[in-house]
Amino acid sequence: MSATHDPYVAVRSPLVRAYAIGRAAAVLGMQVTSVAVGWELYERTGNAWALGLVGLIELVPVLALMFVAGNAADRLPRRNLMMAAHTTLAVAVAGLAVISVVRAPVAAIYACLLFIGVGRAFSAPAGGTIVPQLVPAAQLANANAWLSTSYELAAITGPALGGALIALSGAATWAYALGTVAQLAFVGALTRLPALRPRPPAAHHDSGELFAGIAFLRRNPVFLAAITLDLFAVLLGGAVALLPIFAKDVLHAGPVALGMLRAAPAVGAMAMALAATRLPPWRSPGKVLLLVVAGFGIATIGFGLSRTLWLSLLCLLATGAFDTVSVVIRATLEQVITPDPLRGRVSAINFVFVGFSNELGAFESGSTAALFGPVASVVGGGIGALFVVGLVALRWPQLAAIGPLHTLAPADAGPIVERAVAEGGRVGD
Repeated sequence: MSATHDPYVAVRSPLVRAYAIGRAAAVLGMQVTSVAVGWELYERTGNAWALGLVGLIELVPVLALMFVAGNAADRLPRRNLMMAAHTTLAVAVAGLAVISVVRAPVAAIYACLLFIGVGRAFSAPAGGTIVPQLVPAAQLANANAWLSTSYELAAITGPALGGALIALSGAATWAYALGTVAQLAFVGALTRLPALRPRPPAAHHDSGELFAGIAFLRRNPVFLAAITLDLFAVLLGGAVALLPIFAKDVLHAGPVALGMLRAAPAVGAMAMALAATRLPPWRSPGKVLLLVVAGFGIATIGFGLSRTLWLSLLCLLATGAFDTVSVVIRATLEQVITPDPLRGRVSAINFVFVGFSNELGAFESGSTAALFGPVASVVGGGIGALFVVGLVALRWPQLAAIGPLHTLAPADAGPIVERAVAEGGRVGD
């Protein structure tokens, strides 16, 4: 079997395995923490606005630090930046555990969420640029599929584990404690990666070094179309923030069912990610992207209309499966067309568009649910996602016309790990 068709080609690298396992631990910790925060806020306030504010609070530092974090990822060893970011996350989640024990005011929870947003703001651009340092361009799609698989495995385990811990203890404290340990586990795994300095840019960009990522997006309408599609689809079609309300008031279930609902998208996503590791490259990835986002909207509408647990779980499974295809295509597209000296800044912008569309969508869902009810919020969002697919297809017809992703840019000479060793520099710190 040739390397390009070997489904395990990327994870044969011990560096990729270490990164994938550690990242999965961090994801599990954040999923457990997210379930605990949602449960505790709704139990203490009974207010949908309180859930919506979670996403808004975490979004503020990302918007404020986007350019700074992206520039840092292009100048500092990305491994070291991630270690600092996830140490910050560990401290913030530990703060949530203390707040839960002493029953501090709800405002203190939001203060910790603000620091979580800071940690994620610096983690995302660094994490989004590490994989191209470890594998050749031809292996990026396979690596992203395996990273999605490990991510979703953690996302399946995390919500279910969080719900079970809350059900057993009657409080969120132990869930927060697990979340803290998981972040520290990722910091430990990152120590196995070399601290590589990014290659310096060849020249300054006209828009300035800090804003060079924006200039890059303006010159690449296909990638701009892809992240715009995801931003507005997830912004309008996300229902995860309202799952505590659906579990308690619509489906009349308890915290264990809430954990199942939170895990369902990840189950569908992991199944699709595993399938993606064995699929040949998509011939028309742009068309596939448009179709799967439309499927995401339809499944969201189905969830909003469901009144039975099994049907709700099935619809959430479908949203996860569709979203995973979108993630793999979009991540690989970003990595193959972006020069390494710009990857941190482009990744930071992409994170705001895509990574935090869930958080901004949480605020949108919470606010519309408070105004019109949870069912109208979710169904209307799914319809809006379908509308966005149509608009993007009309505005950027070149998205549907792109060919296989690995043909969009010439492959790198090799991963930076090999190149740096050959050059005798930049490995270490």
